[in-house]
Amino acid sequence: MNTPGALRLGILISGRGSNMAAIARQCQEGRIRAEVAVVLSERPEAAGLATAREFGIATRAIAWPGAAQRAQFEQAAAAALEDAGAELVVLAGFMRILSPAFVAARAGAILNIHPSLLPKYPGLHTHQRVLAAGEHQHGATVHFVTSELDGGPRVLQSRLVVHPGESEATLSARVQATEHIIYPRVIGWRADRRLVWRADGPWLDGRPLTQPLIEDFNA
Repeated sequence: MNTPGALRLGILISGRGSNMAAIARQCQEGRIRAEVAVVLSERPEAAGLATAREFGIATRAIAWPGAAQRAQFEQAAAAALEDAGAELVVLAGFMRILSPAFVAARAGAILNIHPSLLPKYPGLHTHQRVLAAGEHQHGATVHFVTSELDGGPRVLQSRLVVHPGESEATLSARVQATEHIIYPRVIGWRADRRLVWRADGPWLDGRPLTQPLIEDFNA
């Protein structure tokens, strides 16, 4: 499906693709002015590829040859994104680190979602680390991708209270539920040109975005 005027997305996944599915659903329901042009994965067995096909979305599996041959993967991924006419690259549970060159060539055109309140807890195992540290607040962050791992400008964060005695599994599920709300929302802002990238970074509604917006899920 090609919707005139819709922002064309290229989504990269490594697993189930639950955020990809949430985004695709909102696109197809007309809730955001975007459409998923292609879903890519470095894992041919990724369950999210089958989910994407159920939505009628084109998919590509590009095997990861190893970190030493990352350029080979990125060349193939770039070609697939270009062939699909993707205007915005969306990382949705993509578990590989993209090279500075790949990111620089798409400055302001790659988004990611990370399961923590960045800049706290970049990297892996965030829920486990939050619980081990005795944190009272947790959440997720939608941010632009730069060469710094999980360090790009933050756009929108979900925030929720960590319950006493909560397990890692229940905390992860609650955070992921907020991801399915805030990620499509930011993509919608981008599709409506409310969120733009300028030489000095992101702007929202005509103002520089120096701090992320917070959506409180504790109410």
